[in-house]
Amino acid sequence: MGYIWTVEWAIGHPTIDMQHKQLFEAINSLLDACANGQGCSVIDKTIAFLMDYVDIHFKDEEKLQEECGYPDLAMHAMLHERFRRMATELEGRLRDEGPTVSLVAKVNSCVGDWLVTHIQQEDKKVADYIKTMTS
Repeated sequence: MGYIWTVEWAIGHPTIDMQHKQLFEAINSLLDACANGQGCSVIDKTIAFLMDYVDIHFKDEEKLQEECGYPDLAMHAMLHERFRRMATELEGRLRDEGPTVSLVAKVNSCVGDWLVTHIQQEDKKVADYIKTMTS
């Protein structure tokens, strides 16, 4: 069973919500592959997605926060940088060790934690702030 996108995950910005949905799809594809004993065969695709995601999505999200004057932008950007470093570390492990079961487990764990803690908590704070600015 993967992660299910519902309206509760939405922050109310079409681009950001679409990107979050793409992250859901990527981790769910990895989880599905794992359930079929194929996790190692798709981990390279998942990590490549993560590397693109942290580049594009974090820039988009931070630009939105800057435009609306989000007061905790520096803290939010620091959290993004931590995830970016984690993704880079995972990419390095793939390059150095190849597609291992432990790497697949680590990606599942890290991205799952990110979905729950960052999107549900930190991104929701941004969404709430934006709503107060536009209402």
